[in-house]
Amino acid sequence: MRNAIVFLSLFLIISCTKKGEMAVPDVVKDSITKDGVKVEIDTAKVPTVGADSDAHGCKSSTGYTWSELKQKCIRIFEEGTKLSPYDSENQPAGMAAFVIFEENGNKAELFVPNQKSIILKRKSEGGQYVNGDWQLIPWKGYVLKKGKDILYTGQ
Repeated sequence: MRNAIVFLSLFLIISCTKKGEMAVPDVVKDSITKDGVKVEIDTAKVPTVGADSDAHGCKSSTGYTWSELKQKCIRIFEEGTKLSPYDSENQPAGMAAFVIFEENGNKAELFVPNQKSIILKRKSEGGQYVNGDWQLIPWKGYVLKKGKDILYTGQ
């Protein structure tokens, strides 16, 4: 039994200290006493899913992000239109963009990986949505361009 406790303790210590696998937030010392042998072990407090919130109260670990356009937390993959990389060779796998639209259709909010959301506006019905170099063109679905480069397409 003592060997099992020592083995378990060593296993926990080693598994919590491997580099690069995961960050261990708060390490807490604990001890077990069995048959007069006291073994000290490290245990980790693992964050609860959903315990993270941004400034608006959106919990990214549960898939929510703040939408400026809708003024609420949304799941872009549920409410948005998915745009896939146009040139998949130059875009990392799984790096889709999403767009959501204002109810009257005059504004669109663009969610591009590793950037803050971008609000695009259109001047006329059926026209393109624009903000600086960004253009969302309704054509056989949507084409997203930055400058002259096509980045994403989707339906």
